[in-house]
Amino acid sequence: MRSRRRTQRVGGRLPLVLVLPALLGLAFLLIPLIGLLAEAPWSTLPSRLFSADVGQALRLSVVCASVATVLCLLLGIPLAWLLARAELPGRAVIRALVTVPLVLPPVVGGVALLLVLGRRGLVGERLDLWFGFSLPFTTAGVIVAEAFVAMPFLVISVEGALRAADPRYEEAAATLGAGRWLTFRRVTLPSIAPGVVAGAVLCWARALGEFGATITFAGNLPGRTTTMPLAVYLALETDPDVAVVLSIVLLLVSVVVLASLRERWISGLR
Repeated sequence: MRSRRRTQRVGGRLPLVLVLPALLGLAFLLIPLIGLLAEAPWSTLPSRLFSADVGQALRLSVVCASVATVLCLLLGIPLAWLLARAELPGRAVIRALVTVPLVLPPVVGGVALLLVLGRRGLVGERLDLWFGFSLPFTTAGVIVAEAFVAMPFLVISVEGALRAADPRYEEAAATLGAGRWLTFRRVTLPSIAPGVVAGAVLCWARALGEFGATITFAGNLPGRTTTMPLAVYLALETDPDVAVVLSIVLLLVSVVVLASLRERWISGLR
């Protein structure tokens, strides 16, 4: 009892040597965001938000991020299942390679995509020669670049959900005669649905905010590859108010993503 009270007293203290750096860190993170909101052209915000250029960038960003998320779901869920359940040789190495885009500078990812999928790339040259199809500097190229940088978020989330899921339900389904595909579709997927949703939301948000790989691999063509981050970059030189408006939209998206995943993060910390 005494030790518990002593722990509570120690835990309740706020040492100044920690409080001051903590407040400075909080200010360092919040002041730029406050400055962005303070400098926003609130009086002309609706008209700028619904202007042709801003609307075009918004639509393109939402469409590309959504398609990229669907692509990540189709490829990332099976990949996460392999990493979580299959006995693969070198699984740790494969997992490390999957997470490389998380730490790889996006521009480097764009260069890598260009070297592989460009018209003279290892795969892109064949696509152009055999099918007359080229990915760089197209809307499809934007989707590929966004999926490349965003998929690890989905894979990590789904793999964690698969590892946390109780395998006894799958074993029970197998004993009742269900095949592997039926078990995966009717038992495994519903049990990991929160992880899939969380990963998809993170994936979509990351794709929406992608800049480096997109501009390197897909370029900056208005109406075709100019997404919101690219439009922010361009508007800083021509119309800073538009850049602020687009930045606020991206900030609001980030806040919504954080709010939607709040319960999952809190439950993971308990």
